Amino acid sequence: MKFTAAGDAIIQRRIQNDFVGFDELAPFIEQGDARFFNLETTLNEEGECPGSQFSGGTYIRTTPRVLGDLQKFGFNMTSFNNNHALDFSYEGLYSTLEALNETELVHAGVGHNLAEAAAPRYLETPNGRVALIAVNTTFNEPMMAGRQTERVPGRAGINGLRVKGHMQVTKEELAFIRDIADRSHINAASDITRKEGYLPLLADGEAVLGTLSFREGPTTEYVTEIDKRDIERVKKAIFEAKLQADYIMISVHSHQISGTEKESPSKFLVDFAHTCIDAGAHAVVGHGPHLLRPIEVYKGCPIFYSLGDFILQLYNVEFGPADFFEKHGVDPNATMHELLATRSRNFTCGLMTDPRMFLSVIPIWESEKDGTLKSLRLLPIMGAMEGNKSEIGLPRRIKPERVVEYLGKMSAPYGVTLTAAADGLIDCKW
Repeated sequence: MKFTAAGDAIIQRRIQNDFVGFDELAPFIEQGDARFFNLETTLNEEGECPGSQFSGGTYIRTTPRVLGDLQKFGFNMTSFNNNHALDFSYEGLYSTLEALNETELVHAGVGHNLAEAAAPRYLETPNGRVALIAVNTTFNEPMMAGRQTERVPGRAGINGLRVKGHMQVTKEELAFIRDIADRSHINAASDITRKEGYLPLLADGEAVLGTLSFREGPTTEYVTEIDKRDIERVKKAIFEAKLQADYIMISVHSHQISGTEKESPSKFLVDFAHTCIDAGAHAVVGHGPHLLRPIEVYKGCPIFYSLGDFILQLYNVEFGPADFFEKHGVDPNATMHELLATRSRNFTCGLMTDPRMFLSVIPIWESEKDGTLKSLRLLPIMGAMEGNKSEIGLPRRIKPERVVEYLGKMSAPYGVTLTAAADGLIDCKW
């Protein structure tokens, strides 16, 4: 079987019918039996859905008609399980689900309850059946879908991977933290609540300072890990999909980093990707941080820690709720031009000013009958950053050398080497 995939489609307007990128990219994308992209927007018309009290950063929405434009690229699988799924509250989530259900796009990761959001979804192809499971590590807590019980319906939302974090500090540092807490009384209210039974007791060797947890350890570092309940739920979905499908693909939306570079995936994401493949998945397709991250081949299966942005149109947001304006100290009756100029310091910072956010790849990989990787090549693309405003943020083919240097350097420690080929693609070896 063959597969193609793209990263974040932050699409905020229709794509003109004669956009040359369709002819450049669709024939390549359509070589895959399964062809995935991440839909990073909500779908609703003006006036239909209220804004949430929170957003994924920008309140993003657009007309459901863009799905037809995206399908012109050849995609047949997607997910909108990302940090923007509830930008326009539950009404926006429902309208996006409804719009997707009216297309032939197979989609996973969002549902009317947690069981529905977590379930694998299946694509039928002449060469086999493909399962899609979609998860997300970067989200506001209310976005998490809820489990059903015998008496209470579940809550709509996403299939989330809840990430827990704490500061690991030395014994001496922990004593200092406890002294600060005692003298400042910052924990007084929570201490009372904890005694009343409404908060769990602290573990041995643990202290809190407000909302930040500290635990004793040999070194000083910030430690993050995924909630084990969420990992077990994904493993259960993979187990179910092994009976139903020939190939299992995991979509994971994750912004968290390790170290100080945005290109570096978090340790928990690397561990999670390995866990998925150990459980029986055949590919992990990452997206979220809006730039490329390393490629790894683990036990014969590809892991794309981030494919970057396929479409980036953050300057095409037409309107937003009052909360969006007030967050940046702008009058809610001002224009979006004023709001976006204020947030970007007069268009001098932000994603739309960073060339890394427009640089991406579309991988095509072929698997053996047992699901292990047979070949992997990359199509280098880049969105327009200036010029014709109808094309800013839309993907076009580029020469491979720039991607080979950038993505090759970060993938080398993961055992993958990139080489520019004569046909303009990039060959991957592992």
